[in-house]
Amino acid sequence: MRVLVVTAVPVERDAVTRAFGGTPEVLTVPGAELHRSGAFDVLAGGAGPAAAAAAAAFALASAPESYAPESSALEPYGLVISAGIGGGFAPAAPLGSLVVASDIVAADLGAETADGFLPVTALGFGRDRFTPPPALVREVAAATGASSGPVLTVSTVTGTADRTAALLAAHPGALAEAMEGFGVAEAAERAGVPVLELRAVSNTVGPRDRAAWRIGDALAALTEAFGKSAPVLEGWNQA
Repeated sequence: MRVLVVTAVPVERDAVTRAFGGTPEVLTVPGAELHRSGAFDVLAGGAGPAAAAAAAAFALASAPESYAPESSALEPYGLVISAGIGGGFAPAAPLGSLVVASDIVAADLGAETADGFLPVTALGFGRDRFTPPPALVREVAAATGASSGPVLTVSTVTGTADRTAALLAAHPGALAEAMEGFGVAEAAERAGVPVLELRAVSNTVGPRDRAAWRIGDALAALTEAFGKSAPVLEGWNQA
């Protein structure tokens, strides 16, 4: 089974491919470079849900063979993963820890009202979450030591205590926030391919303190996570 991994930026893409060893094959895809390492195709699709959705959709719309015509035996994608670093809600997801999403939630897709925020589903259209295969979530969490719980997709990184409290009130049990998961999930859903989200925590969700971020540690944790979970991901087959 082939696995498509969509990150936001090149340093995240490189952290993922580093887990597989060697030098990845670099292929040109619409709007991006795809780095191929064995069964894994990894691309940096851009920041935010729109860029992530577009990048994932372009990759999924073309069979892997179109990127390497001589390899006609390549399988189509059987799994899409949104991966990268993100903010963790303290104390459940400390710096350097890993989170695998039990739910991928669009936390700010909806409408502001006099009575507070209404998710898009409360407005009577759309959806505000995707649920990755529970068995796969459990297997990846076991292989990597990750915690599992809702991961919120936001278009604006949280930077205040009030916003943090509002998110946790609206989404009890949320472990992390990032900016791409829901976009990748939208593309995967339309292609009929299961989705997973895996995040390494680089900062604490709350008042913005850039000096306290640990991006290097989070990227190292991301590399380690894919090294440990690669056999699970590559061999997984949804019943």
